[in-house]
Amino acid sequence: MFTKVNSCANTGLNCELIEIETDQIRTDQTKFVIVGLPDTAIQEARERVRLAIKNSGFKTPRYKTIVNLAPADLRKEGPAYDLGIALSVLIATNQIVCQIESSIFVGELALNGNVRQTNGILPITIFAKEKGIKNLFIPKDNADEASLISGLNIYAVESLSDVVLHLQGTKPLTTVKPRLNINLEIEAPSEIDMSFVHGQEQAKRALEIAASGAHNVLMSGPPGSGKTLLARSLASILPAMSEEEIIEVTKIYSVAGLLPKDKAIIRRRPFRSPHHTSSGVALVGGGRIPSPGEISLAHRGILFLDEFPEFTRQVLENLRQPLEDGTVSISRAHGTLSFPANFTLIASQNPCPCGYASDPEKNCTCTTNQILNYQKKISGPILDRIDLHIEVPRINFEKMQSTAQNESSATIRQRIEKALEIQAQRFMQTDLKYNNEMRAQDVKKYCPLDQPSIDLLRSAMNQLHLSARAYHRILKVSRTIADLEQAEKISSKHIAEALQYRSLS
Repeated sequence: MFTKVNSCANTGLNCELIEIETDQIRTDQTKFVIVGLPDTAIQEARERVRLAIKNSGFKTPRYKTIVNLAPADLRKEGPAYDLGIALSVLIATNQIVCQIESSIFVGELALNGNVRQTNGILPITIFAKEKGIKNLFIPKDNADEASLISGLNIYAVESLSDVVLHLQGTKPLTTVKPRLNINLEIEAPSEIDMSFVHGQEQAKRALEIAASGAHNVLMSGPPGSGKTLLARSLASILPAMSEEEIIEVTKIYSVAGLLPKDKAIIRRRPFRSPHHTSSGVALVGGGRIPSPGEISLAHRGILFLDEFPEFTRQVLENLRQPLEDGTVSISRAHGTLSFPANFTLIASQNPCPCGYASDPEKNCTCTTNQILNYQKKISGPILDRIDLHIEVPRINFEKMQSTAQNESSATIRQRIEKALEIQAQRFMQTDLKYNNEMRAQDVKKYCPLDQPSIDLLRSAMNQLHLSARAYHRILKVSRTIADLEQAEKISSKHIAEALQYRSLS
């Protein structure tokens, strides 16, 4: 008997409805054929499904069984179709009779019939809701992430038998209870507080500006000056994620298969710190089955690139599009996928190969050519996309021994949250969230200048030979500085401070 069961495919963070069509041909053969552009994992599903059906107390097909995964022009990857295939076979062989309209079935089957955890369940749940699907059957281990979405019946199942008994009305399953106000659930604070950092007032100020407007930062200083500590302490002054941001980030980690089993919802802003030997694929994403890279895993959080010039130039050049657009596109033979990559870049570097070119207490052993070649590893277009360039000098003994109370992250965060409230009001009727996201037309609208500010900026542009992109980034930073001071208009002092942070352009 011909039958059709719905499943779902992840294509990046988007999804496609997959129709699993099954029928039998009465021959002496008992072949099990899967067509519809399946990959190796799906071809192997034949044996998994056959044994899962047998070990769940049902009969394996007696005749030639053909399973078609439609649409045929979309490549199907991964084992998530197992549950749908098994159900379609049981219905096609008249072993069960049930209503499966407006339902989607997703899950990998173990040989004993249990349903295993599957990647990408949160995007599938969102897709099912948007398409008006009434019932979604998923693995029990994916219940937490699916609970972020309400508006449909979500059933978390342990085995193929559970699904069959529910569909036949013998043993109904309970639906997953949706979570409410997930952004209010308590998350442990960052372990590194800004008060741990002695001195470095200019760097702290720059990080406060960065957190207030999602601006990118490049720190330069000798080894041991505190660049890494500053970068890690930035996480402690970032505001909590909104419910929308929590879902965005959790979707990415769900597709990447990186959701912790004990914490299936990402509430804290990501902090990613890839090693400088990382490849381009590791950084931006890719692979045979394209998956998110470090820049997407840092979405709505921090991407910390320590030893910035030590990354290969080709890898760093891959950052151009994401830094400008907040997304990354990965092209493969069967199509192009896009992943969000709206992160705050915090990069750090030594001023030269030995690290001591800017250190007044330790002699630099590098030649002028070595220093120039080292600094040339970072291209002009990449530097142009970094808003705040700051020097991080060595801390002297007196500051290290000082008993003065440093400002805590909680105090700094209060100022940042006020600045973000101003931005939320400003961008209420737009698709923008932070000052750094403003496009050229937005800068013109939201960053008007008085005559002294225009004169100062004109002089700086001419003397420093700044690009049009640098011009817009200076205005964005100036807007953020004004927001921190709760000033309605940008003044020349805001422009002057923003210009201080272009020293490496």
